[in-house]
Amino acid sequence: MTFSPSETRVLKETNQLVKNTLGSFAGIFLSILFVILLSYPANLSAQEGRKVLSSPTPVYPEDAKKFGLRGVVKVQVVVAPDGTIKDTKVIGGHPMLVVAVQNTLKKWKYVPASSETTTILEFNFHP
Repeated sequence: MTFSPSETRVLKETNQLVKNTLGSFAGIFLSILFVILLSYPANLSAQEGRKVLSSPTPVYPEDAKKFGLRGVVKVQVVVAPDGTIKDTKVIGGHPMLVVAVQNTLKKWKYVPASSETTTILEFNFHP
């Protein structure tokens, strides 16, 4: 894990402050906690609290049904502050099923928030 210079400085200063006031063990403990917190996405709490207002289900493509195509489509979405999906990145899935998901995501709507959030969605297709 790599830290920016400002994160490294804050980590060192926090560690020293805690050592001076609480002792070495507490300083080490809080340093480890700090590293763990830095490893999480900056907007994790926003992601967990962001509610979906409208989430239509993707239509199972007729050709996919006809050929018995099944599977999971996994997509990373960036939700804009206004609650619309700003960007999608396909992580996996059959192209025919991916198209159905992408068309449906254009209709999804989240509760507005103060900043963008990113989340991963999975859609299961089984005839």
